[in-house]
Amino acid sequence: MNRPIAIDLFSGCGGMSLGLEAAGFDVAASVEFDAIHTLVHHFNFPYGSSICKDISKLTSEELLQSLEEKGFSREVDLIAGGPPCQGFSHIGKRQLDDPRNSLVFEYVRIIKEVKPKYFIFENVPGISSGRHRRFLEELILEFESIGYLVESPVSILDSSLYGAPQKRKRLIIIGSRLDVNKAVYPVKTHSEINKNELSLFDSGIMPLTTCEDAIGDLVSHNAYIENDHGIDSLQLDYSGFRSSFRLEPSGEFDLCHARQVSNLVYGHIGSRHTEKSIDRFQATKPGAIEKTSRFFKLAAGGQCNTLRAGTASDKGAYTAPRPIHYAVPRCITVREAARLHTFPDWFRFHNTIWHGFREIGNAVIPLLSKSLGSQIIKAMELNPSGFETYVLSQQDEGVLKYNMGKASKYWNIPDDVIPKRKRLNRDAA
Repeated sequence: MNRPIAIDLFSGCGGMSLGLEAAGFDVAASVEFDAIHTLVHHFNFPYGSSICKDISKLTSEELLQSLEEKGFSREVDLIAGGPPCQGFSHIGKRQLDDPRNSLVFEYVRIIKEVKPKYFIFENVPGISSGRHRRFLEELILEFESIGYLVESPVSILDSSLYGAPQKRKRLIIIGSRLDVNKAVYPVKTHSEINKNELSLFDSGIMPLTTCEDAIGDLVSHNAYIENDHGIDSLQLDYSGFRSSFRLEPSGEFDLCHARQVSNLVYGHIGSRHTEKSIDRFQATKPGAIEKTSRFFKLAAGGQCNTLRAGTASDKGAYTAPRPIHYAVPRCITVREAARLHTFPDWFRFHNTIWHGFREIGNAVIPLLSKSLGSQIIKAMELNPSGFETYVLSQQDEGVLKYNMGKASKYWNIPDDVIPKRKRLNRDAA
């Protein structure tokens, strides 16, 4: 194994992991609290150690032992992750000490104890402004106190400027251990430019990727409402930007390991809409908000709005508003959301719409993650063209249907760790 290794904390289904693998890392271990999301990550990254556990109950020694059990070194090149930041204390108190920010403390603890060469911390842009700014300043000082140089100024990166057809901004902190080369932020690759402005093309800047670039070939395929039968990949157009979505690693994902998959593309599943909703969706102009549902309607030549996860089970399991397709009067499918998030078609999600959309909405956009990972590779003075790739063992697709009870049993944890989903009797939009 000649590739550098990374650990993904708060990994979810694996958006960060995918981007890091695409940059040349092997994701040697991941840590996730949700049993279903951990199963999905394990399905897509079976070569690494998948740990379904409350990070506050995970010791660094357990984490490092899990690397050895998978044949990896205990010398970790990169740790990445985005712990939830929720609490902000009263004036005069350290905000890192707020119990609602305990997961941030656990992230720092793992960095301090494992001592990776580099770390990537990602979060919502809001922690960098207003009254939250003090929290960010405390966090940076904490990283510096444990022996890391933080790239400054801390930046908010828009994924659309790194190739994604989605406007999604994330605050990113890059830390480099004091004894290694400093890693810096990636330079943007895309911008809002006219395709005829050749001077910008000459400089390497490309026009923003559009919704049609990502999902245009799926328009002619009706969305599945109940059973996901899959779409024959031979009926899809993998030209241009979509070349990276092929079932074999290619384009932006050519450094990914090969997954053993069928020729079918799964996830083109959506909701059943009422006739009234369909009429309203049809009447809404692309790029506008549908007045009743408040759903955003995509524009073929524009970018998707930020895809969100919605509330968790303990908050009522509300699905986040899903955008309306620009050409068909319906909300986008799980696979269309995955494409707009830059997941290739071989990447699988949970078979239910609710879990699938939550996994995508919570994920880091893989192309942004790849850009970040590539900067770490560059700082390490490694040549990705020499990295090995291999064919992964085939996985049991049945785990993608597990409910929380079965998923918890799979990981041998109590099934009440995540509050049960509350099913609400509401008409579909």
